[in-house]
Parts: sequence; structure tokens; C-alpha cells
Amino acid sequence: MSLMRPAVVAVAITGSVPRTSDNPTLPVTPTQQIESTHEAFEAGASLVHIHVRNADESPSSDPALFQAVQEGVSRHCPGMIIQFSTGGRGRDADARGSSLPLRPDMASLSTGSVNFPTIVYENGAALVDTLAASMKDHHVSPEIEIFDLSHIHGARRLVDAGLMGPKPHVQFVLGVKNAMPADEHLLDILLAETRRILPEATWTAAGIGRYQTTVMDWVLARDGDGVRTGLEDNIRVTRDRLAKGNVELVQIAVERLAAHGRRPATPAEARQILGLRPA
Repeated sequence: MSLMRPAVVAVAITGSVPRTSDNPTLPVTPTQQIESTHEAFEAGASLVHIHVRNADESPSSDPALFQAVQEGVSRHCPGMIIQFSTGGRGRDADARGSSLPLRPDMASLSTGSVNFPTIVYENGAALVDTLAASMKDHHVSPEIEIFDLSHIHGARRLVDAGLMGPKPHVQFVLGVKNAMPADEHLLDILLAETRRILPEATWTAAGIGRYQTTVMDWVLARDGDGVRTGLEDNIRVTRDRLAKGNVELVQIAVERLAAHGRRPATPAEARQILGLRPA
């Protein structure tokens, strides 16, 4: 195992869309999120992507909730990379960066707008610049969420403007209805364009719903820097069976790594791969 190349296993524990009525194991309170993250960490995850929820399970931007999860994960999962969401579904645009002063290791950053099944996910240029500037001010590394080819060029614009460094972490999101379909050929196009204009970037891809494991295999076949899993993107293991929690989805991801001759990165290795400060 020590001779196998490590890969970052990211677990997106909650998201803003699934509810406990969809899968009862979805963690929504800070305590549940900390416990679910700890299980995923023990199974091999080295990065946690965090959304928080209000008491009615609606998406929240409350910094106190982010701080509670951050502190619990830091305590129970030593060295794990903590990444906050600045995503917009159900959140006021002015509040999307309100947790950045807490200085998580990373935060997600979408560089353009895109159609989602029921809304337009709006990321105007001024908002993107504001979020990027706040990340830079608070020493938070961005993960660039790519929902469309133009979003790669949006990331390049931020580099050229001095709002982020030349080595961002890029994640291609495949399988969202009305956005980029989960198509292996499209992944090759996105990856080629990223390598052309962001040659120092690290990268991964997220497959939504039934495409989760398939996209992992595509990433690993192309020697990606990591994989993403978790209940935010997929609440099922098969069409007929719900996942037993984030831990089961991480276990599947670790199995896919082994099938491609890779292993889960330790937190220290994951930080080195992504160019992050030590824990």
C-alpha cells in the first residue's frame, strides 16, 4: 500500500438539497455532521466539504453553525482538510462568504452561473470577485467548481486579476440536470482546457447521483489528484438501496482507488497534494 500513489478522498457530507426524508442517515445538525465526518475520516476521507442547515433542514449561512462543525471536525479528525461551501442554493448572496473569516483550509468557489433543475444558480462576476477576494484576505484556498467550459476561463480571469494563485484546485461537476452531463468525452475536453490555461492546477471531478462511482473511475483512469463522494451528491448505493451513510460511500471510493492501484491520502499527504498549509 505504501508504494501506491495517494489520492485525496473528499466527502461532501450534506449539501443543500437532500433531506432526511430522502435518506435518514443525512447529517444535518452540527453533532450529526461531526459524527458522520469522523466515520468518513476513519474510512479514508481526508477532505470534508461542509454545508450547514437550519433547524428545518433548509440551507444556512450561519457562521456559528459552520464554526461548530469546524471545531468538532478539527478535534475528532486531526489534520483533515476542512472546506466550506459558498454555494448559492437557498442562501442569500450577501451571506455566502460570511463564514470565510473562520479561515477554513478551503472553500468552494463557482466562477459562473448555470442552470439547475429548478433554479438558475447565479454567480455574477462581482460576487465571484468578492468571494475570491475574501478567500485571499483570509488565506482560504479555493476549490473552483466547474459546471461549464466557460467557468475554467472564469478561474483564469481570477488568477490574472491577482485574486487567487496559479495553482487552484479544480473540480468538474458532471451529471447535474440542465448543466454538464456525465459524459466521459466532455471530461476529456474540460481537462484538456484546464491543462492549457491553468497548467499548475490540481483536479478532480464529481459525479452526481447514479454517476458518482462511474465518474470516480474516469478520474482515476486519468490519474486525477482525488475523488469526491458523499450524500450531497448521491444518497444511494444502488437504485434500490439507500446508502447507510457517508461512511459507506467513502468505503466504495476507497475500493475504486484500490482497483486503479491508488490508495487514500493521509491528511498530511492530501495537504501536500493540494498545496495547503500544514494542519
